[in-house]
Amino acid sequence: MLIGEYIHTMDDKNRLSLPAKFRKEMGKSLVVTPGLDNCLFIFTHKEWNAIAEKLAENSMLQANNRSFNRYMFGGAQEVDVDSSGRILIPDFLKNRAKLSSKIALVGVQNRIELWDEEIWNGYKQVVEGQADELAEKLGDAGML
Repeated sequence: MLIGEYIHTMDDKNRLSLPAKFRKEMGKSLVVTPGLDNCLFIFTHKEWNAIAEKLAENSMLQANNRSFNRYMFGGAQEVDVDSSGRILIPDFLKNRAKLSSKIALVGVQNRIELWDEEIWNGYKQVVEGQADELAEKLGDAGML
């Protein structure tokens, strides 16, 4: 399971070093895709294939399904982890997530999320202020 938060610097060539803990779990070839809430998602190929299968179960006759599939698959890129443990973030994904040089890498169970450090800090502050309320809602829905 991927957990934890790390702050790393992306170099001028858009290369980003993955934490050693994440590299062990993720392997040498990954899929980077647009995420939600202004971040990027990074998946192993195994996890990406499982997500692809789930999304394929949804009817392509529904506009929301088509749109979300286009969003996820159209922006997805395979990336290799180099011998120094770095991945290359394509420019269009870097721009989409508004990434600067300081990147928060956040382990979220089955994926890594990449956030611009400032955006991540703002997001965390909002969520931390709502944590009790969110837990209450999840409890009411039988999720916790």
